[in-house]
Amino acid sequence: MWEGYKKGFKGYLQLERSLSDNSVEAYLHDLEKLTEYLQSTGTMKPPGELELKHLQQFVQWIAELGMTATSQARIISGIRGFYKYCLIENIVAADPSALLEAPKLKRALPDFLSFTEIENIIAQIDLSRADGGRNKAILETMYSCGLRVSEVIGLRISCLYLDVGFIRVIGKGDKERLVPIGSDAIKFINIYKDTIRVHSPMKKGFDDILFLNKFGKGLSRVMIFYIIKDLAKKAGVTKNISPHTFRHSFATHLVEGGADLRAVQEMLGHESITTTEIYTHLDRDYLRATLNQYHPAFIKSMGH
Repeated sequence: MWEGYKKGFKGYLQLERSLSDNSVEAYLHDLEKLTEYLQSTGTMKPPGELELKHLQQFVQWIAELGMTATSQARIISGIRGFYKYCLIENIVAADPSALLEAPKLKRALPDFLSFTEIENIIAQIDLSRADGGRNKAILETMYSCGLRVSEVIGLRISCLYLDVGFIRVIGKGDKERLVPIGSDAIKFINIYKDTIRVHSPMKKGFDDILFLNKFGKGLSRVMIFYIIKDLAKKAGVTKNISPHTFRHSFATHLVEGGADLRAVQEMLGHESITTTEIYTHLDRDYLRATLNQYHPAFIKSMGH
């Protein structure tokens, strides 16, 4: 009975919505799950006869199958897409999926690196190569200042106040902030700027951009991504890392070290403290271990 609906839905996704084959496949897979459920529970009805309660029971069923919240949300969005098509084609008079709630998705905590892992990644840079000194300065700056990848590639020489240990960063929405920069990062920026960059070609309009590629232009986000992926592989780090990982690691290490959340928010350039707050949830085990190690009542109970 549902074969005709699936066929029509597929045509709609391909022609009306011009979706890629993969997306079409994913939508049809979601619909397949629904019909599988209807069949297994003996509630096989046409789309127009299904009510919200049937769809809610379906969601409960996929949850009991052990599907993650993300997969459940994906399937629900697929079912909503199907009912949108049914409304357009007058297959149904009302959309029972309109009030169907997706499970609340917890903010996934990103992978972060330990200080040793970061040191190890940076140690893989081949300083005998022309781009080695540049890459070292980039990574030291990213970790020292917790910069977004767009901020590091947009960093200007006129925004460096290295003698006083600050850099001016232009963040999201062109908001500027002053960020303290560590002595290692300062040292490697100076080495790059004074001994490598001065001998590099310079394209017009890029003379104030700090980090340049071999053609004398600014670096792309993808380039930074490749540099980090390659070094992580050489260092044997198997975590899923990206340029953003350095920013997360910077924030995590500060919060774990007891830094004030407002100060971290300021340095990261977060609009809202709630964004910064994910770092307070980062490592429950770390917090517990700290408590066990330093809290008098815990020490006493362990018979130290």
